[in-house]
Amino acid sequence: MICTSRMDQTRSFYGRLFGLTVAYATPWYTALARTGERRPTLALLDHTHRALPEAFRTPMRAVRITLDVEDRPGLWESLTADGAVRADDLRHGSLIDPNGVRIDIQVA
Repeated sequence: MICTSRMDQTRSFYGRLFGLTVAYATPWYTALARTGERRPTLALLDHTHRALPEAFRTPMRAVRITLDVEDRPGLWESLTADGAVRADDLRHGSLIDPNGVRIDIQVA
């Protein structure tokens, strides 16, 4: 789960770059899933929502997640356009999301 102050930007970012679609959404919560899957891959939560204890009501600051993605034409071009940096092995890289979350990308 990513606590965010940028729900729309974050939902769009993960949808556009990783093909995640909205499985369930409210104004303060979004569950994203891979296309064709019902089980959520990633959840987004408005960091100000009362479901969080007050001590945790801050946007995400430091976390690292790993996403496995299918190799497809144009994958690295689209990721690079959004700031991704490829590692030397050409199947791995990293990217920063709209919240400052570092994403390690591993191509399956």
